[in-house]
Amino acid sequence: MSHRSHFRAYPTARKRIPRLLLGMLATFAMVLGIAGTGPATAAADTVIDTIDVVGGPAAVAITPNGTRAYVTTIDDDSVSVIDTATNAVVATVAVGTSPSGVAITPNGKRAYVTNRDDDTVSVINTATNTIVGLPIPVGVGPFGVAITPNGERAYVVNSSTGSVSVIDTGTDTVIDTIDVGDFPRGVAITPLGFRAYVTNVDTDTVSVINTLTNTVIDTITAGDGPSGVAITSNGFRAYVTNQDNDTVSVIATGTNTVVGAPIPVGGTPFAVAITPNGKRAYVTDLLGNTVSVIDTGTNTVIETIDVGKEPQGVAITPDGKRAYVANRDDDTVSVIAIETCTGSLCIDFGSLAGSGSGAGSAFS
Repeated sequence: MSHRSHFRAYPTARKRIPRLLLGMLATFAMVLGIAGTGPATAAADTVIDTIDVVGGPAAVAITPNGTRAYVTTIDDDSVSVIDTATNAVVATVAVGTSPSGVAITPNGKRAYVTNRDDDTVSVINTATNTIVGLPIPVGVGPFGVAITPNGERAYVVNSSTGSVSVIDTGTDTVIDTIDVGDFPRGVAITPLGFRAYVTNVDTDTVSVINTLTNTVIDTITAGDGPSGVAITSNGFRAYVTNQDNDTVSVIATGTNTVVGAPIPVGGTPFAVAITPNGKRAYVTDLLGNTVSVIDTGTNTVIETIDVGKEPQGVAITPDGKRAYVANRDDDTVSVIAIETCTGSLCIDFGSLAGSGSGAGSAFS
């Protein structure tokens, strides 16, 4: 069965929920809290801000110091740069056609962006937010991208050619191409950098690549339509979203076997990110307009968070306090408080964040 329908051209005319009145109410509530009627509080796992990002936000990556979030806007052929202190867009960088994935080097100096419809990767200098050099030609339909912990290699999955391009980040050239399964989409690299896990949507498998030899050393059967993948900080587990049966599979990386039963989540799970302490996995539910929160100790969903329409990418700040979710179909990014915040801690440098939950309860 073909799973490529999820790459359809989405409508460009989107309905937006008016935020002015909500903004006034939330600001008034916050002022009351600060004035002495009790501090405004946002419970853990609630949306505390919603940022307008025009052009179909799709993927998101956060710099190692946590100060910037880079969001690909697939319908605008650009990347929006968000200041995470103010939750405001501070720069827009033109890239290739239909930017779909983004990853940032461990030193924070470069962002690698996959351009799905012109088969290239753009490299952004994060200090100047300008393009470095020419686009890097890769395979057909590049989507996910991940960078090794030493920053020397970028692994790009080519969805239409069933391959992975390996980029030398020192020269920004492709030095190897690895065949994987059909219609690969997501990629994650273990903390030590020795293995890359690639999801193959159309073959319901995960390919395991030895990054020293750039060869596939194992193929794991996952759920139906594996899409996103993330690895815990200790490297022991990989969490894989199965978009076509609404579950998440957990892989033991020591044995490359699926452990336990699939975890039921929301409708069409797309991407996944794991907190730095490894205790929570955040899964975007594309057609559920929610984020499912998994307790990795019990592998059960402990919270479901309403966000914007068709959430795709998700990334978590290095301190583990915030999750940024790209909502493609209403041109927003939801900011989730992973931990409880109180009073001024709920406002990132002046953003009008209230204490409600769900998309639209907080805003930029």
